[in-house]
Amino acid sequence: MMQKLVRAFVLLATAPIISAGSLAAERPNVVILYADDMGVGDVSYGDSEAKIQTPNIDRLASQGMTFSDGHSSSGICTPSRYALLTGQHHWRSFHDIVNAFEPSVFKPGEFTIARMFHKQGYTTACFGKWHLGWDWDAIRKPGVTKKEWPKAESYDWTKRFPGGPVDQGFDHYFGDGTINFPPYCWIEDDRFATIPTRPVIKSKPLAGGGGFRPGPMAEGWNPYEILPTVTEKTVEWIKKQKADKPFFAYLAFNSPHYPIVPNKPFQGKSKAGYYGDFVIETDAMVGKVLAALEEKGFAENTIVIFTADNGTEKHAFQRLEEFDQWSSGELRGLKRDLYEGGHRVPFVVSWPGKIAAGSRSDEVVSQVDFAATFAEIIGYELDNKVAIDSYNILPVLKGEKYKRPLRVATVQNTNKGKYALRQGDWVLIDASSGSHSGEPAAYLEHFGLESYPKDNPGLLFNLKEDPRQTKNLYQEHPEKVAAMRQLLKRYTEGERCAPERN
Repeated sequence: MMQKLVRAFVLLATAPIISAGSLAAERPNVVILYADDMGVGDVSYGDSEAKIQTPNIDRLASQGMTFSDGHSSSGICTPSRYALLTGQHHWRSFHDIVNAFEPSVFKPGEFTIARMFHKQGYTTACFGKWHLGWDWDAIRKPGVTKKEWPKAESYDWTKRFPGGPVDQGFDHYFGDGTINFPPYCWIEDDRFATIPTRPVIKSKPLAGGGGFRPGPMAEGWNPYEILPTVTEKTVEWIKKQKADKPFFAYLAFNSPHYPIVPNKPFQGKSKAGYYGDFVIETDAMVGKVLAALEEKGFAENTIVIFTADNGTEKHAFQRLEEFDQWSSGELRGLKRDLYEGGHRVPFVVSWPGKIAAGSRSDEVVSQVDFAATFAEIIGYELDNKVAIDSYNILPVLKGEKYKRPLRVATVQNTNKGKYALRQGDWVLIDASSGSHSGEPAAYLEHFGLESYPKDNPGLLFNLKEDPRQTKNLYQEHPEKVAAMRQLLKRYTEGERCAPERN
């Protein structure tokens, strides 16, 4: 025993001293910029003819890697955000969004990438849209009925508001919760920075339309202030960080989600109406964050990711007719759909000196992959009980050799009982249709698409040959359908998507 202790002492004494500064240099800062309801066709990527110009996102893409086949876990908000933070597909736990006054989707102490970063010595912060639930019982007054939940007087707004970001691994939070869900106020960490005292105003349609669910609102609350304010708070926080301690920032924009509220300096800047203007304002906010990183000297040692929670809203049909602009680009579908446009999203990763500038990848990747990738980068050992759907995509990012395709398969889901399985170039939609909200006749005619009856047994597409998903090959390849359906069944019954870790 004494010999072991002496040997251990000698090893410690002779080991190189790792300073906080060298630790920060080895472990990059990480910033995730997360858009809300943005299609792959809403980013210009340097196309001067695009009706919506996004020069700051384009610049980020020119500095890093753009994925043409990057996906969120779901076609709606809450599930995708949960999957991004946990490295686990949402459908293993739930399918729907968190509605107003509903509890947190997280189990106590559940793994999140924020917790992982924190354990590795990072400072962590979350800004903007949360939409993953809170512990409302902690502030709701005794005896309040569910019918009374939307009333301001039903809550003690002076109490700690638990269950949110600071209870899921973030050191700091500032945001509005969710722009069109009550309470309409500012929340900082686990306290209310502004107090809701009145019912939300039933406003007339705002700049580009949209409204608000009933509930309490703080005096002077203004939806137009949300996007610039959460960005400003993020910039302020970044400027307070020090070079000797790495940080992780997650900025979840409220845009271009409805209500569409571009501020006046951005109105009329696009050729796609107020929605396009809102995208342009979002791009300007991306520029502010990038500028803050450069000003503080962090840019060279920071991974910056720009992506979105799902595809664009169904108002895209109207924009197609009015402006000839389709937010899903060459893809079929939009938010809530199993078609590619519902969950294939803008996906850009920049890391100076590690990722080749201006590189592109057609590898199929998912936001659940961030967990395993970050773990590899910062030296965190994931066990096999967490982030079970997360692949390490670091070899892809660095342009190293790896066995393609990286992922065995990818499961997509929005609604309970309806799934899609992507395997190589093929996608099986195990439902009668990939559309959730319906497809207008004018849209179907515009792209030459076919609608499907309710008794349709399923859909099979080859995305390499048919990215728009126009030709259903289900009947032509029964063996492929059977094999893919069997694999999908294994996953949905509990098998992990990512391989076991050594």
